[in-house]
Amino acid sequence: MKILLISQNATPGLLIFRKELIQYLAVSGFSVYVCALDYTETSKQAIRKLGATPVDYSLNKAGMNPIRDLKDTWALSRELKELQPDVVFSFFVKPSIYGTLAATLAGVPRRIAMLEGLGYVHTANSNGYSAKKRLLQFVHGCLCTVGYAFAHKVLFLNPDDPRDLSNKALLNRKKFQVLGPIGLDLNAFPYQAMSSSGPVRFIFIARLLAEKGIFEYLAAARIVKKQYSDTEFIVLGGLDPDNPAALTSSQLDDVINEGIIIYPGHVSNVSEWIANSHVFVLPSYREGYPRSTQEAMAIGRAVITTDVPGCRETVKDGVNGFLVPPFDSKALAEKMLYLIEHQEEIKRMGDESNRIAKESFDVNKINPILTDILIGR
Repeated sequence: MKILLISQNATPGLLIFRKELIQYLAVSGFSVYVCALDYTETSKQAIRKLGATPVDYSLNKAGMNPIRDLKDTWALSRELKELQPDVVFSFFVKPSIYGTLAATLAGVPRRIAMLEGLGYVHTANSNGYSAKKRLLQFVHGCLCTVGYAFAHKVLFLNPDDPRDLSNKALLNRKKFQVLGPIGLDLNAFPYQAMSSSGPVRFIFIARLLAEKGIFEYLAAARIVKKQYSDTEFIVLGGLDPDNPAALTSSQLDDVINEGIIIYPGHVSNVSEWIANSHVFVLPSYREGYPRSTQEAMAIGRAVITTDVPGCRETVKDGVNGFLVPPFDSKALAEKMLYLIEHQEEIKRMGDESNRIAKESFDVNKINPILTDILIGR
């Protein structure tokens, strides 16, 4: 049986998030093909080493040109017709829609779409949704109505996303299935005992965007440092100069020079930075099921995150961390201060995080379930 995956990119879409799935499918005897927009010869070779065949295709992942999208969908359908897969599994926002349509045009027998999160247009800020976002939600809803009509299953990672999307699109809810986390190779993120010496370290890992909660994290850090000046705040993540809601380079320089945060720039050893910290913080406005939180939990770290879709699934409030309201830097700072003043709770919550990760995030348990969904077993 041939299974074809349609991703938006090779990294992280395939080589980080789907590596174990590709390996599992190949070892299980399936012929695996994987489509991405940005292959290099190096990433193609990496895919081949996983036992799969890389396939180039074209799609303007952020564009709004319907003529270009139709041409790309038709071209992809021609590729699929030549490859003749039995199953097409497409994920990310645009690929899940247009990949499903292309698979339908190509006559692929089974079509599975996955939305790993509703994304930017469905993420409110402190003032709600802008007029532009409401328009984009309408457009996205129309596209989902058309594209997912031809899917046999539409997978989600949290229960809020299918409910919210159903308010914007006409969808057959019988096709919906909430998978939960896509999982981790827990061997790559083993439990690591927390250092009991030195100041408490909080760590934030995400792109430096408003919707990821970077401004609330910085504001909370300022509040905490007024009482406990030796507390350390780590930030790992890249700037996005094209995003008007992103932290700017000058703002980043200011908080570094002010001594609010430690910013090492690009790092390849993210797990080591987590292991050398005490508490993981993600004050995001909305997620699918955040991988960074899963990694921190597997390593055994307490988590402070927001009570919003995707994030609330990772934390049992008061058990392995705390849930705080979105946009509320004061509430975030209060939980940080509590953990500084009750450091025994940091270890207890970190141990609970590790327990939850072992129960719920093991990719070796999740991939057989996902495979059964793909082939309709």
